[in-house]
Amino acid sequence: MAATNEKAATVLVVDDSAFMRKLIAELVESTGAFRVVATAADGIEALQKIRTVKPDIVTLDIEMPRLNGLQTLEQIMAEMPRPVVMLSAAGSELGNEMTLRALERGALEFVRKPSGPVSIDLSTVREQLMSALEAARAMNMGGMRTPTPTASTPAPDASARKSPGAATRVVAIASSTGGPRALAEIVPHLPEDLGAAVVIVQHMPREFTKLLAERLDTMSPLWVGEAMNGKLLRENRVYVAPGGYHMTVGGETGNASIRLDTSPAMWGVRPAADPLFFSVADVFGRSAIGVVLTGMGRDGAEGLRRIRAAGGTAIVQDRETSIIYGMPQAALAAAGADRIAPVTKIAPLISNLCVARSGEIGA
Repeated sequence: MAATNEKAATVLVVDDSAFMRKLIAELVESTGAFRVVATAADGIEALQKIRTVKPDIVTLDIEMPRLNGLQTLEQIMAEMPRPVVMLSAAGSELGNEMTLRALERGALEFVRKPSGPVSIDLSTVREQLMSALEAARAMNMGGMRTPTPTASTPAPDASARKSPGAATRVVAIASSTGGPRALAEIVPHLPEDLGAAVVIVQHMPREFTKLLAERLDTMSPLWVGEAMNGKLLRENRVYVAPGGYHMTVGGETGNASIRLDTSPAMWGVRPAADPLFFSVADVFGRSAIGVVLTGMGRDGAEGLRRIRAAGGTAIVQDRETSIIYGMPQAALAAAGADRIAPVTKIAPLISNLCVARSGEIGA
């Protein structure tokens, strides 16, 4: 185990398995950048330990007895807010859904738990855990706030939604760490007559992008679904790039279709926002709006520059409401922005820009 650094961030490891607590603790301390100050076997013990040892970061198992990870997270964020990284076992549909809800309710990131001490995925888990912990150290807790409630009127059934026409305008959104929470602040507040297609890249594995689309669909007036290769891009619909695939658009304005591919990862991720933004700039030009939200790294920065260069509009989330300011900061440096806005103002801003562009097109 690496020698610990005096300035190492302190971590509380929470898991109902004694074996997994030991293994996760060893992974956390493997680089010396983080120090495990305590462990807890369930949510109730975790809350007690947080009050006494005051860790900088918490790693939190999803499925536990007495008080599960989601319930524990809600209490942490309400009483003792701090960065929380969720740990979930692979293959559990309930665990996946709870993980996504946790990301919406304040968890910073999630990591798949290793399957054992000599599992072939152990090095991958270590890398992902270190990345999540580094993000936790950079997390802007000031960006955490109670999500704005969506309208009390339930989203219309898919059968009740009007069949939309081919899109002549598009809104392209890039998000990563902190993205599910930001998207839950934006997509449900877009009107059902937006007059544009919305295409989203959120850095997530496949099973989570599907759940994300389903969750947003239940919350939103607009139809939301995972993108499918070859489908016509239609206005008043929201398409989420499936994990493991880059999403681009091809064709021409008013007759553009979705294209999915498994070309090499960009910036270490697939889907990445830059390929989508490049294609949106090429196909939609001045009828495009690019949005870069919270996240680590610089994905979307060059793509946003191309959207602006093609005459489109660029929106960047502000520092104050970004959980991680990496992607917005990189986008500003590379592309600048037509608007810099807090997350709660982005949906009305998109709506107003779509109305303005509609007027220009109709003029």
